[in-house]
Amino acid sequence: MTLALFDLDHTLINGDSDHAWGNFLVKKELVNTEEYRQANDYFYGQYQKGTLDIHEYNRFALKFLSENTMETLNTLHRTFMQEDILPMISEKVRQLITSHKEQGHTLVIITATNSFVTRPIATELGIEHLLAIEPKLVNGHISRELEGTPTFREGKVTRLNEWLEGRDETLENSYFYSDSHNDLPLLNIVDHPVVVNPDPVLLEIANKQGWPILDLHS
Repeated sequence: MTLALFDLDHTLINGDSDHAWGNFLVKKELVNTEEYRQANDYFYGQYQKGTLDIHEYNRFALKFLSENTMETLNTLHRTFMQEDILPMISEKVRQLITSHKEQGHTLVIITATNSFVTRPIATELGIEHLLAIEPKLVNGHISRELEGTPTFREGKVTRLNEWLEGRDETLENSYFYSDSHNDLPLLNIVDHPVVVNPDPVLLEIANKQGWPILDLHS
């Protein structure tokens, strides 16, 4: 089986789902708006520069989730999907996913955003397999601690290799689509790296390497 691997944020959706979730909480006045907005933007800037401490960020990002029941969170997420995420999904993205499915490929999203935010997005896109940041669950509640290796930078390679153990798939003839230089560790080990609306660092590297460059969001 051929693997078709996808980053999520700015790749399959035209935006960052983690940052958008934070903005959604601010918009709904569910958090201290100005303080939360500043912190959300600060961590997003770190991510773009490649300096993000993934554990520090998730202690911030998971705080609201840890303070609310899953019933409350799921209700909020349904509104978030309708108002914020669905407008970020282009027809080009849906066509790309369909193309890989028609070729019999195994599709996997590998994202540095937590699974609470991203699982419903993967479901909407029709992609069964999701490797994401996994918060530890305590008595059915999301905690601020992480389970296993975070799917960030080199951690995406680690988690993918763990997922592949015991499966028939290998990285032979594999694809990986990403927008971010943070994903270079995984882009460098697949047979078909494809960059999607890349950041400036990744664009320069893609041009040097001769990697395909797609625009999925215009």
